[in-house]
Amino acid sequence: MLKRSTVFLLTLLVIASVFVPVTFAQDKTVVTVLNYMDLTAPGTQRQLDEIWYQFSLDNPDIIVQREDLFLDAFHNKVEAYAAADKLPDVMFMWPGGRSTTLHTNGLVKDLEPLLGDFLDDYQAYVRAPQAGGFVAMIPSTITLSHAFYANVTLLESLGLSVPETYEELVAMVPTIKAAGLDVVLMGAQDDWVIQSCLFSMIVGRLTGDEKLEEILAGNAKFTDPEFVKSLEFYAKLYDDGVLSSKIMNTGYGEVKSLFAAGRAPFLIDGDWATGDFISDEEGNALFSPSEQKGIKMTIFPAIPGEINEKTSSGVPGVGYGMSSKIEAGSAKEEAALRLIKWLSGKKFQSLELETVGTPPSRTDIDLTQFPLEPLIIERIENFSASVLGSTYVLDDIFEADVFMPINIGLQEIGLGLSTPADVAKATQNAYDSWVK
Repeated sequence: MLKRSTVFLLTLLVIASVFVPVTFAQDKTVVTVLNYMDLTAPGTQRQLDEIWYQFSLDNPDIIVQREDLFLDAFHNKVEAYAAADKLPDVMFMWPGGRSTTLHTNGLVKDLEPLLGDFLDDYQAYVRAPQAGGFVAMIPSTITLSHAFYANVTLLESLGLSVPETYEELVAMVPTIKAAGLDVVLMGAQDDWVIQSCLFSMIVGRLTGDEKLEEILAGNAKFTDPEFVKSLEFYAKLYDDGVLSSKIMNTGYGEVKSLFAAGRAPFLIDGDWATGDFISDEEGNALFSPSEQKGIKMTIFPAIPGEINEKTSSGVPGVGYGMSSKIEAGSAKEEAALRLIKWLSGKKFQSLELETVGTPPSRTDIDLTQFPLEPLIIERIENFSASVLGSTYVLDDIFEADVFMPINIGLQEIGLGLSTPADVAKATQNAYDSWVK
């Protein structure tokens, strides 16, 4: 049986094939969109129905032509479109890092002058300048790219508890492995995962943001002892048995299922992973509401020698931007802006909160009015409160030419193909080439 959104899409295709030449030219404004969406994720069908479908109903003068992609397929398409000068009108974006090409090459508009008092209902960080020096998109939340998920129920069955220090975690390794389990799971087949979800946190704890700012300014190097120290601790995770090179064979899309199946007591991911654990539209969940009470969402244990305690790595969340090629004051600009406001508005952020547990950037949403499952409550109330601060995410503050050698180098260290010194040198060489 076809779902309503599918029927609607097919209907649009039929109508378009017959009436495009007349209807589009006389009555409609076409807005093309490159959207980041996992069509298998919880809440996706509701988003299709209640956001995209509803926008089309409420705005009959706008035709939205949307392309949905996910993970590397999305990022590769953005770069391809940018290189070909064929960017869509509206794009899903990050505030820096993975969207640096859009920000720094002037490919997106400054939205703040177009939005006016619309931004009055948002947290202050929404107005903070992004990678291009202006507000190119409206962040939907604050994202912590590192979270340490612990299956407390599984730990207790092994006679263990959630570790507070790295030494306590290492002491658990023999017991966990004797049970035939992995210690920590990560979906590190995708090269961004280790850097974003683990190593950025390590750098924040051991190297610190001030040192990264010095590197950005050209007053320090990746080969300096402070940064190399972070790489050395990361390499130690493999020596101590906390991480296994098997994580490089685990796809990001499958790792949550392995964690839910009890293959390891710990998972390292971003705070957004909670959305994959809770119930979908049909009531199916990797962890039932009762099972979620046995999952603790925390941060990596205290690291020896850390200069920042109890920190995660974080960045303002994602949102939607507008192509700078759209003519100012045109009908297309007005239509694109209407869509961006809708995709950043109260209904959309409320749905994101309810379906995947994303804390909203809007200030007019009452979190207590939603039937949130235990793990989402854990994320909002306990996890956020346990993090004393957040430090930089490397792929947010550096461009791809710089952070890609780190991404690949972290995988190579785990596979025994590179040393910390090798990766530090390769990254510095990449930085030197980039600044030229």
